[in-house]
Amino acid sequence: MSFLGFLLLGLIAGAIAKLILPGKQGGGWFITLLLGVVGAILGGWLGSLILNRPLTEFWDLGTWLLAIGGSIIVLLIYGLIAGRGQKVRD
Repeated sequence: MSFLGFLLLGLIAGAIAKLILPGKQGGGWFITLLLGVVGAILGGWLGSLILNRPLTEFWDLGTWLLAIGGSIIVLLIYGLIAGRGQKVRD
């Protein structure tokens, strides 16, 4: 997969992950791009490690599912880290 294809995959996977997760996630399009790319890398790494299925083809359903799954994991971790600085109002 090309570098631009991987960036596009990460951006779309990050946006889909934000839509899937409940609640309001912070960050704009740049944070979504970064989280999506990191999530796609994580999903590809886990997919090749556990399922022996790396991210190879842009239009492959497995590639998209791994990238979105990795993006959800990264977004959850980001929410836990970024949410620590916020105070809860009564």
